[in-house]
Amino acid sequence: MASTTLICDTQPWKDLKAHTEDIKKTHLRDLMNDKERCESMMVEFDGMFLDYSRHCATLETMDKLYKLAEAASLKQQINRMYSGEHINSTENRSVLHVALRAPRDAVINSDGKNVVPDVWNVLDKIKDFSEKVRNGSWVGATGKPLKDVIAIGIGGSFLGPLFVHTALQTDPEAVEFAKGRQLRFLANVDPIDIARNIAGLNPETTLVVVVSKTFTTAETMLNARTLREWISSALGPSAVAKHMVAVSTNLTLVEKFGIDPNNAFAFWDWVGGRYSVCSAVGVLPLSLQYGFSIVEKFLKGASSIDEHFRSAPFEKNIPVLLGLLSVWNVSFLGYPARAILPYSQALEKFAPHIQQVSMESNGKGVSIDGVPLPYEAGEIDFGEPGTNGQHSFYQLIHQGRVIPCDFIGIVKSQQPVYLKGEVVSNHDELMSNFFAQPDALAYGKTAEQLLKENVSQHLIPHKTFSGNRPSLSLLLPSLNAYNIGQLLASYEHRVAVEGFVWGINSFDQWGVELGKSLATQVRKQLNGSRTKSEPVEGFNFSTTTLLTRYLQRWRYDLSEILEIHGNLGKKIIISLSSQIHTHV
Repeated sequence: MASTTLICDTQPWKDLKAHTEDIKKTHLRDLMNDKERCESMMVEFDGMFLDYSRHCATLETMDKLYKLAEAASLKQQINRMYSGEHINSTENRSVLHVALRAPRDAVINSDGKNVVPDVWNVLDKIKDFSEKVRNGSWVGATGKPLKDVIAIGIGGSFLGPLFVHTALQTDPEAVEFAKGRQLRFLANVDPIDIARNIAGLNPETTLVVVVSKTFTTAETMLNARTLREWISSALGPSAVAKHMVAVSTNLTLVEKFGIDPNNAFAFWDWVGGRYSVCSAVGVLPLSLQYGFSIVEKFLKGASSIDEHFRSAPFEKNIPVLLGLLSVWNVSFLGYPARAILPYSQALEKFAPHIQQVSMESNGKGVSIDGVPLPYEAGEIDFGEPGTNGQHSFYQLIHQGRVIPCDFIGIVKSQQPVYLKGEVVSNHDELMSNFFAQPDALAYGKTAEQLLKENVSQHLIPHKTFSGNRPSLSLLLPSLNAYNIGQLLASYEHRVAVEGFVWGINSFDQWGVELGKSLATQVRKQLNGSRTKSEPVEGFNFSTTTLLTRYLQRWRYDLSEILEIHGNLGKKIIISLSSQIHTHV
């Protein structure tokens, strides 16, 4: 059992609180002049290079953070996770996403059973199936190869796989394996998302992967039924078994849906949704697009960081350092947000994925024992690739609120471009900003400097930069499947470190449940009003007004639906619209 003592009651926490006042008197301009300090704040592992010298911290700060980690039993908590203990105590579950990318001969137990063989049984099944689809030995109902894949899922069943897919789309090796194929992700229940996903696709050459552990997720299953109708309207109901597969543990509902249970790929309750990209949730659609060999490299990259996280001393441990610095920024320096700034367009979906991994994990107000927290925990994560973000929200970061930044750079571009006559290559131009922005944030620009540049007096307040704005730089050698796996695992474990230190459960998400239950009440009301003309009842005045207005003002017009959504296919629209008309 975890201790009921809150981390803020320990001496290391109190020491850090007192130390904060000393740090606030220190400017990064001075800290960056200390070569010994800067050198000690650089760590390299397996090609990854972390420089956190531009954080508002001294060597004394780091020593105090290591003592805080000891007070939080961080090493023991990490070991408990890897040993399969039920550290997700509110759901009585192990937390073993590390097992999803463990080597075949590894031993990782959950409830006394080594789960690694089960993981590899699913991986082998995915490899076999994806190769059959890719080489054309598995074909659709009309005998045509299945070259297009739509993966239906939401939350963790969508954001993680989309991030990896987007990152691989321009990797030369992955591109070669993906020739002639398309992978799309359908998450939003909004029919616009459906229209976009099936636009230009032929049901005869499309395979749909339905990702839902329980096969009951409302949005996912409505989208699945819609695409089932799209397929069966074009090819007949029997075609569903050849054009739809599942990632689920509920084989009964999978079969009832019309999918052959033999074409269902398992995962386990010790895999949280936001940590599931290395399970069949991500591995199946990614293997269909890029081939299993590419995805296996991704898994090996993540596994490399898993071993590093478990074994490296804290002062050389990249995820531990990332996590402790986040705790320092949030709980002691009072910076609630963090910007994730990858200087690679291929990582455009990385920040949206980490938003969920971080904010769904650590957006908690009570300890793991249910005690209200008297300190701030959790971070507001957001981000955008550089240099796009520089022309968007960097103004606030430079001269507005202090927001610690993660700068992620790539040494070798996926798609290098060299133009004759240019001073630098396109990638060098991009990376010039990667190197410059952290210094601009750290040093700023003083009024004295502006005066020497003969800046007009009235403009000096507007052109002054206070500096002393913390950031870290993470440099990857390239951005191939292996490096993408490294990056993912580093941030997953960073979130765990934060949660372990704050004393919260980073692996449940009860906060998403209330909205779901209220939506169920609304869904019943909408159905009753549409089918039986029931008045809107049981809601507050505001919701009643909005619902009534929605029901009164909206009218379904079949010809309009056919005109607007003709790309969905005439048969499915007539079928769905007929159902709608009978309910109005």
